[in-house]
Amino acid sequence: MKSITINGSQRESVGKKVTKALRNAGQVPCVLYGGDKATHFSAPELAFSKLVYTPNAHTVVIALEDGTKFDAILQDIQFHPVTDRILHVDFYQVFKDKEITMDIPVNFIGNPKGVRNGGVLRKNKRSLRVKALPGNLPDFIDAEIEDLKIGNKLYITTLENEAYTFMHPDNTVVCLVRRSRAVVVDDEDEDEEGEEGAEATAEGAAPATEPAAAE
Repeated sequence: MKSITINGSQRESVGKKVTKALRNAGQVPCVLYGGDKATHFSAPELAFSKLVYTPNAHTVVIALEDGTKFDAILQDIQFHPVTDRILHVDFYQVFKDKEITMDIPVNFIGNPKGVRNGGVLRKNKRSLRVKALPGNLPDFIDAEIEDLKIGNKLYITTLENEAYTFMHPDNTVVCLVRRSRAVVVDDEDEDEEGEEGAEATAEGAAPATEPAAAE
């Protein structure tokens, strides 16, 4: 997984006046949890643009002025209710030998057969929560959907990978192709439906009788 470096300055004071002054100076108050003790620091608001305003998942390297570096992930972020400016950011420290849980975006690959025939693709999950060692976290999860026909569903079990574990039930539907009014049945689907219909007719049909003899 790609990593973004945030250059920050450690802060000793954490009062309201100090945090207000930091924000007025274009700095964002931050806290790093997960280590022996919480680390308070600040970083320029512009430093978070590639981390926050993107659908991609990233790990973070927090580099402080004294040369100390921490590997972390974004845990929580607070925005101003009116201006949408970043008010506060929480990070969680990660270690190479300890698994972490993170939301990873899904990369849908292909144009489903059912959509080409007039169906509608419904993406139930645009991201999936996975648990893995930091080094095994993927940038995104590929989901091949080219062969999905109308009525087909892509279950999370199809996307299983040895490098990480999904934190969702096995019956989780990642996406599906729904029927629409403009649906077109192709030859292959029509043949399958015809065979099923013929079987059903054969099973449910009454036994043939000989025509009655004319008197």
